Amino acid sequence: MDVVVLIVVAGLFAVVTGVNDGGALLATGLKLPSVRPATGILVLVVLAAVVPLITHRVAVTFSTRLASFHEPGGKIAMTVAVISSLAVVTALSLKGLPTSLTLAIVGGLAGAGLGWGLAVSPGSVLLVLAFGVAAPFAGGLLGWVLIRVLVAVTSARGLRRWHQAGFLLQSVAYAANDGQKMLAVFMIVFGFSDARLPYTSLVAVLFGLGTMYGLPKAGRTLGRELIASRPPHGVAAELAAGTAVIACAAVGMPVSMTQAIAGGLIGAGVAQGSGRVRWYATGKIVAAWLLTLPASALLSAGLAALVKGIASVELS
Repeated sequence: MDVVVLIVVAGLFAVVTGVNDGGALLATGLKLPSVRPATGILVLVVLAAVVPLITHRVAVTFSTRLASFHEPGGKIAMTVAVISSLAVVTALSLKGLPTSLTLAIVGGLAGAGLGWGLAVSPGSVLLVLAFGVAAPFAGGLLGWVLIRVLVAVTSARGLRRWHQAGFLLQSVAYAANDGQKMLAVFMIVFGFSDARLPYTSLVAVLFGLGTMYGLPKAGRTLGRELIASRPPHGVAAELAAGTAVIACAAVGMPVSMTQAIAGGLIGAGVAQGSGRVRWYATGKIVAAWLLTLPASALLSAGLAALVKGIASVELS
C-alpha cells in the first residue's frame, strides 16, 4: 500500500481523535473561567507532544500487544482497522449515539488482525477490555467521593484552583494513556517502537485542529445532556477521570478518557441526587459503548479478509 495513503489515514485518525476526545476534555470545565478554551487546547497540544517522550507504554500496547502488526500485511491490516473504527464511530454519532474511539480502535485492531491472519493475543484484548469496562466505574466512584469533598471544603475561588489542577491532571493522564492511540498508528505506519518528537508533535498539532472543531458539540453532550451540570460536577469529573486514567497508564492499559469523564459526571450527579442525571442520555451512551467494540471488530475482520483475498487473487 502506498505510504502516502498510510500517512493520510494516520493523520485523519489524529484529527478525528481530536474531534471525538479533545472537546470532551475541555467540556466539563466550560462553566468555569479559570481555563479558557484556547489555553486548554494549547495545554493539550503541548502535553500530547511531550508526555509520550517520557512514557509511551500505552502506545506500545496498541501497536504490539493486541496483534502482530510488524508481520507482512500488518500495515494494510492497521489501515483497515482505522477505517473501520472511524466508520463505526461516525455511524453511531450520526444516530445520536456518541461513543468511544478507543473502544472502536481496540476492536478494529483485533478484528483486522484476525481477518488478515496475524497473530492476535486474546489475553491482551480481554485485559484491555476489562480495564476499559472498569474505567468509567472507577471514574464514577471517585466522582461521587470528590464532589462531596469539594462542596464541603471549597469556596468559589478555591474551586477555580481545583479546576486548574484537575484540568492539568486530566490532560497529563490523556497524553499518557488514551491519546497514545494516535501515536501507535504512526508507529505501525513508520515501523518504529519509541516515541520521537517529530511524530509526537505532528500528532499533537493534528489533534489540536480536531479539538477546535469538536469542542462545541462535545460541550453540549457532556455539559448539558448527561447531567444538569454545575461547575463542581465538572471539576470533580476532571479529578476523578484524571486519577483513574493515569493509574491505568502506569500499567500500560489503554482506557477511554471520555468514558472516565462520563463516569465521573454521573457519579458526581448521583452524589447530589440521582434526579440530576439524565438517565435516558446515559442509556444511549452506554448502548453505544456496548455496540462499538464488537461492531468495529466484525467490520474490520470482514474488510481485512476481503482485502487480503483480493490481493491474493491479483498476485496469483
